[in-house]
Amino acid sequence: MGRSKNIVLFGQPGAGKSSLINLMAGKNVAKTSSDMRSCTLQWQEYPITFDGKSYNVFDTVGLEEPQLGIPQYLNAVENAYTLIRKLESIDLLLLCMRAGRLTPTLQTNYRLFHEFLCDKKVPIVVVITYLENEDGEMDNWWKRNRDIFDERGVHVAGHACITAIRGNYPDRHEQSRTTIRKLVEEVTAGGQGAWKGGDSTFVSFMRKLKGLLVGKEKPRMKKNVASRLAKRCNLSPDVAKELADRIRDDTVEGAT
Repeated sequence: MGRSKNIVLFGQPGAGKSSLINLMAGKNVAKTSSDMRSCTLQWQEYPITFDGKSYNVFDTVGLEEPQLGIPQYLNAVENAYTLIRKLESIDLLLLCMRAGRLTPTLQTNYRLFHEFLCDKKVPIVVVITYLENEDGEMDNWWKRNRDIFDERGVHVAGHACITAIRGNYPDRHEQSRTTIRKLVEEVTAGGQGAWKGGDSTFVSFMRKLKGLLVGKEKPRMKKNVASRLAKRCNLSPDVAKELADRIRDDTVEGAT
């Protein structure tokens, strides 16, 4: 079957990430919950196979509102950074969102994963869930909302409008499985090869931070990292500073 493709899945708690994994796998491999709290406390790996191809799906911690005083958000970002640093290559980013508004938090999460962590070098697709009650075709949701994504700078290589829960809509559930599998297969089969983590701006930041710690970089470097985090990921200055501090601490641990 060749090399397994690596897929990193992210989104807010309650978006249905675990149900999406089970939908793709065709069986229950990920724990699900009916409430809005995250089932995932740290990233988890799920090897799945369909249509003769194998994939490793990495489910990340659900990202809450990035407001000062919410340590869960910083823990989730730090967890995602640890995963991105661990993986040798990434073939696809899956942004899972519940049907509704394209909130500022979703935009922040998009920028964090796509632009900052992966330096725009990994194809990203959006999966919109909870569309079992959509009038007409489920894809009508995208037709009504696609312009909003473009207006707010959320550019994706593809989309899937689905329901990940069988419930009273078995036909739509099965249609959703076909839709998401086709999307994943098409985008990961682009022939450009997987993105290598070593090429990212994020790794460049890590090198600069290590230099700062041993006195080779100017003191303003730490401030610059926090500033770029705030600007590119739309974080508050305080949250960006604390996240930069955590990244620095991780770098210290990795260097010792």
